[in-house]
Amino acid sequence: MKAFLMYRDRDFDLGAPLPPNSEALIQDLELNVLFDAMALGDKYLHEVASKAVLQSLGDEAEVRYRQDILRDVIANPLLARFLYDLTIEANEVEKKSHAWGYLKSPSSILSQSVAVLHGFVALLKQLRGVGTYNAKRFSSQGFTAFFAMLDRELEDDYFVSIQDHINQLKFRDGVLIGAVLGSGNKGANYTLRKPNQQQGNWIERLLAPKPPAYTWSLPPRDEAGANALGELRDRGLNLVANALAQSGDHILSFFGMLRTELAFYIGCLNLQEQLAKKAYPISFPAPRARSERKLSSRGLYDVCLTFKAAHRVFGNDVDADDKDFVIITGANTGGKTTFLRSVGLAQLMMECGMFVGAESFSANMSSHIFTHYVREEDTTMKSGKLDEELGRFSGIVDKITPNAIVLFNESFSATNEREGSEISRQITSALLEKRVKIVFVTHLYDFAHSVYDKHKTTSLFLRAERQADGGRTFKLIEAEPMQTGYGEDLYNEIFGVGSFHAWERSNSC
Repeated sequence: MKAFLMYRDRDFDLGAPLPPNSEALIQDLELNVLFDAMALGDKYLHEVASKAVLQSLGDEAEVRYRQDILRDVIANPLLARFLYDLTIEANEVEKKSHAWGYLKSPSSILSQSVAVLHGFVALLKQLRGVGTYNAKRFSSQGFTAFFAMLDRELEDDYFVSIQDHINQLKFRDGVLIGAVLGSGNKGANYTLRKPNQQQGNWIERLLAPKPPAYTWSLPPRDEAGANALGELRDRGLNLVANALAQSGDHILSFFGMLRTELAFYIGCLNLQEQLAKKAYPISFPAPRARSERKLSSRGLYDVCLTFKAAHRVFGNDVDADDKDFVIITGANTGGKTTFLRSVGLAQLMMECGMFVGAESFSANMSSHIFTHYVREEDTTMKSGKLDEELGRFSGIVDKITPNAIVLFNESFSATNEREGSEISRQITSALLEKRVKIVFVTHLYDFAHSVYDKHKTTSLFLRAERQADGGRTFKLIEAEPMQTGYGEDLYNEIFGVGSFHAWERSNSC
């Protein structure tokens, strides 16, 4: 049996390696905040979330497949959580059966396997019952196929048959074992036999003549004889014990995979419910083909920031369809980095089949997502900060492919503006030639304005809005790059109004 709730044709591989740029994405997009919100303290949910979010899907059809399943989960949260709880209970059934059984003899394996199978049968009945009575509540292709599989594989006759086998394997009337004489008159080919079914009612069975047989009774204190009989019994039980243990492992494996795949959706459900409590909108994005250039949103916000900020997080509208270059300039602390992070988060969440933090969002799929953010000064570095930035970008170049996305945040600003602008121009020009989409936050006016002059039609220019009194709206507007980042606003905020101009006059003397 297969769940196929993450992919329509294969299982989700929790052990698959993460993309090589995962560490940078986790750091720059603050993904651990997202994973924590999805997990709510559950280590297993955290592990699944971290793997699923970072393993982007291949095309928009796979994204829509997961989106439809997630819609079903959000529409039926209690049923989804009940299904997930059944998978956890299956794991507990297996653990409890081994809590008292440390012996590895066929008899002990058989006893444990019978107990496990008995528990699994009860859970499988509940699992099928969910589909039998609630299948119409689910409309996604994934859940429809899943419930159809349960109905097909877990028919009533299956449960009757398996319960009959369980009852027989308890051997309430003893064990019937067949054997032959081998070399040296030693027993060989020990085989467990099915007891003969007695015919008629109990009176007929009582009065019926008994078949000829030889019997031998074990003396009460004959320990050696008891051990010998136990060995004979184990030889007969060996094959059936192994077969039953494998059956239990097969069912446990099914519940384990179902747990893994449901864990992703339970994590998404946890996130959705928390955002709903904070009255933040979510939407299912419209994925487009990699070859297209699409990026448009209404009310796009940084999901991770909602769990850290004391104030309301603002969303932004953007229309960068048919643009392969987005440059963001403007006032310091005006929301540029937050917007950049919201774009990266939405792209990742879309590509793994999740909803996004926005009223609406549409973007083309990417081959890879890379981030190149400015880093804090590291006193242990053996080279300069610019060398470190160039070295990190060299690592990105080694992995980048056409239709990738690169998010730059204040990159190459560790040198003077002229040199930093020239480096930025050369790097972005090379990326655009290779069909790489770029979103770039920068204070390098020379760089930003040169792009404005040469690539106005194929680029979008956003500016962090600043009010006349220096206040920040944390909104981005479509506008030509400005030469100032209004750093004096920050200076005056720290040292008092007018401090910047006083400092400026004192240094000009």
